[in-house]
Amino acid sequence: MSCLPLDEAWLKRHPLPAIKQGADKNSRGRVLVVGGSEFVPGALRLTGEAALRAGAGKLQMATVQSSALSLGVLVPEAAMIALPADGDGEIASNAATLLTDRIAACDTLILGPGMSTTAGTKAFLIDLLDRLCFSGSLILDAAALVVLREYSPSGGGLGDRAILTPHHGEMAALSGLSLEEIRAEPAAVAIEMAARWNAVILLKGEISYLASPDGQCLVHSGGCVGLGTAGSGDVLAGLIGGLTARGSAASLAAAWGAWIHGQAGKAAAAAIGELGFLARELIPVIPALIEGTLNSLPRSKTVQRP
Repeated sequence: MSCLPLDEAWLKRHPLPAIKQGADKNSRGRVLVVGGSEFVPGALRLTGEAALRAGAGKLQMATVQSSALSLGVLVPEAAMIALPADGDGEIASNAATLLTDRIAACDTLILGPGMSTTAGTKAFLIDLLDRLCFSGSLILDAAALVVLREYSPSGGGLGDRAILTPHHGEMAALSGLSLEEIRAEPAAVAIEMAARWNAVILLKGEISYLASPDGQCLVHSGGCVGLGTAGSGDVLAGLIGGLTARGSAASLAAAWGAWIHGQAGKAAAAAIGELGFLARELIPVIPALIEGTLNSLPRSKTVQRP
């Protein structure tokens, strides 16, 4: 299976849309992150902060009530939505009704970071997916990916601006294939799943494969071993979500997100060490990496949201 390399030459041909000078926070998009649990209360901090560092203008985070206040203090830039929890400390299965209006008002929804795949979270996620009725971008990560295999859309489905970000284990759960089958033909698997779900697929790994529903495929090998650490995927989901919120198409945001995430890992490795840097240490360098990469490329068309 032939894939084009995701490198500086590709980025030069596909720059991010520029933000108009003087644009306010509304024009840079609104991100809603839904996830977390009592067991993993901090995942949304990583995702939310990465979305803001990528340039999103507004951030809301929805998580279990016991974690919402402390998370809001940790991320004072975000508005918090407290959701009921079930006996497992996960978002309760009946919580989807509380998010309908919030989702309708956002530009990007990131769903799944910090959640486990219990019976209750499956019911919550499937109910929420069935209620989706908005024209924004949808990023599915972690538990939300595992649930998809059991999801049969009753309405409009995922839409054409969905991005799925599985690692190999999540791809196995999503596709029904074994890890060995995925490792043997990762590009083919990513392309097949992109077509099946009419979504952009970023199959994460030491070498990552980015597939679009039309069959196009990119391969990215620009990361580092230290990125295989807890919370790294939460940062990547937020980074991609922030790029979609500020106006990037799904495939473009996923490509730039993968590239910047890899470059952030290299920067952390150089400053701290190849192993042992923390996922949260990737976040502060995101703005400079985006700006530096954009400044080395031709100027693109300015985008401003209504």
